[in-house]
Amino acid sequence: MTKLIVQIPCFNEAEDLPATLAAIPRRIDGIDTVEILVIDDGSHDGTSEVAKRWGVHHIVRHRRNRGLAAAFRTGIRTALDAGADIIVNTDADGQYVGEDIAKLVAPVVAREADVVIGDRGVANNAHFGPFKRLLQRLGSTVVRRLSRTDITDAVSGFRAITRAAAQQINITTDFSYTTDMLIQSGRKRLAIKSVPIRTNETMRPSRLFTSIPRFIINTGITIARAYTTHNPLRVFVGSGALIALIGLAPIMRFIWFYATGAGDGHIQSLVIGGALLVLGTLVAIMGVLADLVASNRKLIETNLAETRELRDHIVMLSVPAEDPVDTPSHEQDSKRTATGT
Repeated sequence: MTKLIVQIPCFNEAEDLPATLAAIPRRIDGIDTVEILVIDDGSHDGTSEVAKRWGVHHIVRHRRNRGLAAAFRTGIRTALDAGADIIVNTDADGQYVGEDIAKLVAPVVAREADVVIGDRGVANNAHFGPFKRLLQRLGSTVVRRLSRTDITDAVSGFRAITRAAAQQINITTDFSYTTDMLIQSGRKRLAIKSVPIRTNETMRPSRLFTSIPRFIINTGITIARAYTTHNPLRVFVGSGALIALIGLAPIMRFIWFYATGAGDGHIQSLVIGGALLVLGTLVAIMGVLADLVASNRKLIETNLAETRELRDHIVMLSVPAEDPVDTPSHEQDSKRTATGT
């Protein structure tokens, strides 16, 4: 049997959550069971109570607001613990059309993709302003090149992921999981597809960021960190080579003046150039060390994925098939409750 769990990270979404839950389809071709998981990220408006009244299968609550990335991590771990074969992430504000979940999971059901991203058609989306369209397109272009994927809406939160892929992805950012997850997926050579989806107009501003400049800075930091984590040799050796190349310019200048007999007055060029050469060499050496650390990270991630698979087998052997798997989340400051529909 194939189980799909739709996870919904929430922060003070008591007003919008009912419409989002009502739009989620309960029957999808190729899926035997559809369950819903709500991650209440420290809400103080009764979001968890609303989820309970609507019969949500799984509810996880953070004691305080920890951000979207942390909520996403909690959701993935909880969904895996609950035996999900496919995990869909959607927003609680109703931006994404619930019926399109069927379109989103279709490539996964057909075994054509490990990760599927919902493409909102940013360039022509009437719900986005001109400036937001420009930012989304620019960000997607950068992420597409860094991740070596052909995804046109990199920051879309409407995405599906297989169980095996979810076990390999380890989100490390504290801001937003979207770009980090995509860069990891591309670098780990997972099969990624994009499908066009519809969007609804949202009546409130995003709670992910308070201003456009802050969003740009945080997103840039997230992208740079994710790319450097998985490509340290290229980043550091490339930076070191650039610094060393710049250092050659004043050295060549000193050599020219020295050859013409006027080198005494330009010794500072030799000092600056030598310092830049040394700095460039040190940065390149840091790249080699970082690459060794990255190799060790790959081994740790491989062991982690195998440990998760082993635990799955143990759970399957120890729990009768007709009994639901309901193990607690790994988040230390989360509390999980489950209610039947």
